[in-house]
Amino acid sequence: MAIDTTTPPTALADELPGAPRLSTRDRLVLFVLCAAQFMVALDFSVLNVALPKLGDDLGMSRSALQWAVTAFALPSGGFLLLFGRIGDLYGRRRLFLAGLTLFGAASLLATLAWDPASFLAGRALQGLGAAAIVPTGMSLLTTTFPEGPARDRALGISGTLLSLGFTVGMVAGGVLTDALGWRSTMALLTVFALVVLPLAPGLLPESRTPHRPRLDVPGAVTVTAGLLSLIYALSTAADHGFGRADVLTALVAGLLLLAAFTVVESRSAAPLVSLPMLRRRTVAWGNLGGLVTFSMMSTVVFVLTLYLQEILRLSAFETGLVFGVQGVLSVVAGTAAPKVIGRFGARRTLAGSLAGQGALVAPLVLLDAHSWSVWLATAAVSLASMCHLGAIISYGLTVTSGVPDEEQGLATGLVTSTQQVGITVGIPLLGVLATTSGPLLPGVRTVLALDAAIVLATAVLVALGLRRGQSRV
Repeated sequence: MAIDTTTPPTALADELPGAPRLSTRDRLVLFVLCAAQFMVALDFSVLNVALPKLGDDLGMSRSALQWAVTAFALPSGGFLLLFGRIGDLYGRRRLFLAGLTLFGAASLLATLAWDPASFLAGRALQGLGAAAIVPTGMSLLTTTFPEGPARDRALGISGTLLSLGFTVGMVAGGVLTDALGWRSTMALLTVFALVVLPLAPGLLPESRTPHRPRLDVPGAVTVTAGLLSLIYALSTAADHGFGRADVLTALVAGLLLLAAFTVVESRSAAPLVSLPMLRRRTVAWGNLGGLVTFSMMSTVVFVLTLYLQEILRLSAFETGLVFGVQGVLSVVAGTAAPKVIGRFGARRTLAGSLAGQGALVAPLVLLDAHSWSVWLATAAVSLASMCHLGAIISYGLTVTSGVPDEEQGLATGLVTSTQQVGITVGIPLLGVLATTSGPLLPGVRTVLALDAAIVLATAVLVALGLRRGQSRV
């Protein structure tokens, strides 16, 4: 079905498998969309190393510092589906630009924050801006670049920068905080927004569904409230465990609201989420693969950060360098992934990438307190991250391939919601075992063993579940 565009995407001149050539305009469009995604990925990690100094400067207690992360995670994850659908109905480019403007202004507020309330307000508004940028940016990418090698390449570049942004944030956060103070981490995001925003209006095509059905308000309320409750529960549990009353209440409320959402959607004339879409093999199994690859790799990064700093006594900067190798190899993987997908298909690449990620995490159970282990940690996590990036790109393609243009915002909203929930859920469910099950080293080994087993089991399930999927995926 055709989409309404004010600036039609340039045709791709060469669509040979694995090596599509992009026009200059296509490259600029891809630069704008990927730069925005990179900026959001950077925001997930750039502040982590700076939290102690931030707390001292603004007078925030150690227990309150979790809100520096949670204030961003709540709106960024909770509003993804809603904003993805609003973009479908009222214009993806329009909402993308609004989200980018809000993100830049919020980053400036966080940079200039004078007390905890102003800083947390900036973080929450950053999350709200990210919730608009991510699904609309992905939708603009998938509707601008036609399904096939061109989209494979575009998503490969986007996935590479997503992974690289998280890694660069860890390294840059330590360097900037030591050199210029914690405010420089938020100022960096402001600069990114100021670079991207002037370029976007003249380059990005507008796209929306050709008709505008009524927005599913009951569905929007239940899914947004459910996701907010679930993300709050999991984020808070990462620091305080599941025994607190507010965590248990939010967890139960979130699950009940999401159950109510499915009932609402089954009865809605214009549902926010099409239940038949959720029953598509590619959507269901692709999102499972995405959920597991994100949650389990975020757990690996978390426990290895503890291990490297508290057992091997590496500095924050040295730890960042270990993960910097991961970022370099992620770029290599991002370049190779479209060629692999072009040859084997997205579904086989997804299952194979998950299997590789699990198999490469498994040797980390051999870590000990001797210095040689840093080489094992660096090699294993870097190679596992290459497979992780292959899974990121192939699951996005698996979920969105074959989806009509008018539902791309919904499909990419599901992809990015899976990403956000995956990043949020891994550490509370597994990561805390490393710090609460006794001595740290045995706890780290236990978590890594469970992590590898879960990823390998998921690889088998995804391979079987997608066996009768569409031929392309």
